[in-house]
Amino acid sequence: MKLKNHDDLIILEEIWPQIQLYQDLASKHGIYDIFQDNGGKLLQVLLALNLKVLPGREGNDAIDESGVEYELKSVNIDLTKGFSTHHHMNPNIIKKYREVPWIFAIYRNISLEAIYLLNPEDMEVFYDKWETKWNDDGGKDINNPKIPVKYVISTGNLIFGKEPDLSKKQKKKQTEDLAGFEPD
Repeated sequence: MKLKNHDDLIILEEIWPQIQLYQDLASKHGIYDIFQDNGGKLLQVLLALNLKVLPGREGNDAIDESGVEYELKSVNIDLTKGFSTHHHMNPNIIKKYREVPWIFAIYRNISLEAIYLLNPEDMEVFYDKWETKWNDDGGKDINNPKIPVKYVISTGNLIFGKEPDLSKKQKKKQTEDLAGFEPD
């Protein structure tokens, strides 16, 4: 078998210096891989709201100049209708979530359309539901319960951008199996 370069490799090589500048900017803000864990989108939200990233995977995601910490979530509304939360939702995670406001960034593919802020009391309906489910299931962690985009838009405070039009959805092209590189 002989592998060869795709013709579009030339285009990628031409734009790569700009991508590297993007990564350099992200590194300056504590994001060391723009292609991992929504790093590129995280940078955009941090800069749009003048937040700083909090290092590590266990605590909250960002902090503002006054010391308020936030949980950050993003969604691509052309792919899904709900924000992911936590793969092992349990009372300890819920307790942590109850202590901070949430910031929800709504994207259409890679274009940021809106950012909403929800306070802990706005999220209580979910906390109660998750705690009940966790207890009813005998203390079994809940795998990544979702927060509907429609709930965020109807309940949250729009702090950046404009309300997205959920009635329009770009048609997805049918693609072949991307060998593990498909969207999350």
